[in-house]
Amino acid sequence: MSLLNQKTIRKKVSFSGVGLHSGIIVKICIKPSEPDTGIVFKRTDLKTNNLIYPNFMNVSNTALCTTISNSHGVKVSTIEHLMGALFGLGVDNALVEIDNEEVPILDGSAKLFINEILSVGLESSNKPIKIIKINRKVEFKNGDKFISIEPSKLSLDIDFQLKYQNQTIGNQRNKVNVYEDNLEEIFNSRTFCLYEDIEAIKKNGLAKGGSLENAIVVKGENILNPDGLRNTKEFVNHKILDCIGDLFTSGYRMIASINCSQGGHFMTNSLLKKVFENKENFSIIEIQERTLPHTLINRSLLRSIA
Repeated sequence: MSLLNQKTIRKKVSFSGVGLHSGIIVKICIKPSEPDTGIVFKRTDLKTNNLIYPNFMNVSNTALCTTISNSHGVKVSTIEHLMGALFGLGVDNALVEIDNEEVPILDGSAKLFINEILSVGLESSNKPIKIIKINRKVEFKNGDKFISIEPSKLSLDIDFQLKYQNQTIGNQRNKVNVYEDNLEEIFNSRTFCLYEDIEAIKKNGLAKGGSLENAIVVKGENILNPDGLRNTKEFVNHKILDCIGDLFTSGYRMIASINCSQGGHFMTNSLLKKVFENKENFSIIEIQERTLPHTLINRSLLRSIA
């Protein structure tokens, strides 16, 4: 398999589960797709106007999840964990058929998406991958929260910090190189909430499908989930997973360095909008083995970036 060519999944994979916010049982089927088609969502419960493209300009809501909509108001929500899995595995093209408006939450992480896609494998095309290269620093601030993106030589680095008054979550920070590091703990980390926030969240019509089977619930010093945490930085690691998924709404993988404090879906989406409003901020490049310097072909980074 050529590691620098576009890839799709080898054969379809299916999932069924509850929507975290809707509480409705949803079925999705991820199917192989042709080169240069990107990731496309298709609402199979609708006969017309049922294609939605996960582009940052199509993000219509960022309240506790990322929701995308088309021009006809048809939407799909909670796409971030699936998008993070597709990005991390190097899936450039796929059709995601879904029979309702929310991607199932499964276990609250990207673990099951990753495992199923790996079980069928990937198929490489003869089309080169495209990568967004950030050319200059762009930042977005919202009170004491901030997120910035700046040039990087050959990697996608994410440095993310959480700051919670809750002593169990506290201040957590982690930095990953998305193309080189082992991201197993990132993909396995679950969504989380504070016990005292649950009532307010549900009053807003959200988290109808939430449970200890798909989310970490923190009450004071205690983790209410019987098995506790999956890793010591699960809270910030889940935020990094969300960030990776939201970055994939740029349409391509990316060479950049990202620094974020107390961010989330709104912050990442706002940053992408700011980046792409000025063409001087970025370049879109095609990478082909025959056009790369020999030294770059042999770098582990470019082996795993694709």
